[in-house]
Amino acid sequence: MTTNDTAVFYDTHAHLDYPDYAKDLPEVIARAQAAGIAKIISIGTSLSSSERAIQLAGKFPSVYAAVGWHPTEVMKAPSDLRPALREYAKHPKVVAIGEIGLDYHHLPGSLGGNAGDDTRYKQRQADIFLQQMEVAIEAGLNCIIHQRDAFDDTLAQLKPFAGKVRGVFHCFGESADRMRRVLEIGSLVSFTGIVTFKNGQNVRDTVAATPLDRFMLETDCPYLAPVPYRGKRCEPAYVKEISEVVAQVKGCSSGELSMATCKTAREFFPKLF
Repeated sequence: MTTNDTAVFYDTHAHLDYPDYAKDLPEVIARAQAAGIAKIISIGTSLSSSERAIQLAGKFPSVYAAVGWHPTEVMKAPSDLRPALREYAKHPKVVAIGEIGLDYHHLPGSLGGNAGDDTRYKQRQADIFLQQMEVAIEAGLNCIIHQRDAFDDTLAQLKPFAGKVRGVFHCFGESADRMRRVLEIGSLVSFTGIVTFKNGQNVRDTVAATPLDRFMLETDCPYLAPVPYRGKRCEPAYVKEISEVVAQVKGCSSGELSMATCKTAREFFPKLF
C-alpha cells in the first residue's frame, strides 16, 4: 500500500485531544498526511476526553476515535461508565473501546497510603476494566489495552472473554514470551517509538519475534517521540520513522510492512474505513 512512492501507515494510538496540540492541530494532521499516515485513532482517557476525540473525528476525515476511561483515573470515574460509553460507541467513527486496562505503577501505598488503599484501587480498576469490556462486546468493538506493571492480571481479566472481544496491548514493551501469551488469546500488540531508542533492544527483540500480521504501529503521541525527535513532542507523522526501524528489524520492505499492518488494523477496527 503506497501513495506517491510513500508507504501508507496508520497511527493507531494518538492523544490528539491533549493540550499539547491545542495551537497547531491542523498542521500536525497535515504533516501526518504528507508523511503517508493515512488514518489516526485519537484515544479517550475519560468521558470528556472521549467526547473530544469524537469531536476531532468529526472535524478531520483522517481521524477516528476510541472511547474509554484510563486505569490511572479510576477513582474519578462514575460508578457505572456503561451508559455513556454505549452512546459514544454508536458514533460511526468510534472504532474501539480504549484505552482501558490495569496500571499498578503508582499504587496508593507507594504514595503514602496503606495496603488497604492498594486493594481498593486495584479492585476499582478491575471493575472499570470489566464494565468497558462489556460495552465493547455489546457494541461489537475491540479494546485498546493499557497495562503497566500489571501484565499478568490484565491478561487474566481479558482471557475469559477471548472469542468475544480482542485487545491490542498498546505501547508493547514486554518480552517475546509475553507477546506470545497475548497472541494465544487472539489479541494483538502495538509498537511505539521505543523501538528506535538506543536502549530499546528488548523491544526490537520482541518485534523480531512477532509475526508480521499480528501487530500494529502507533506513536502514543505526544509521548515517546522516536529517534531523531526523542525528547520533543511526538506527533502522528513520526510513524514513518517508527516504520523504518520496524521494517529493518523484520527484514521486509516498507511496502510489505504497510500492507501487513494496515490490513491488521482494518480487521481489528472494523469501522476503520
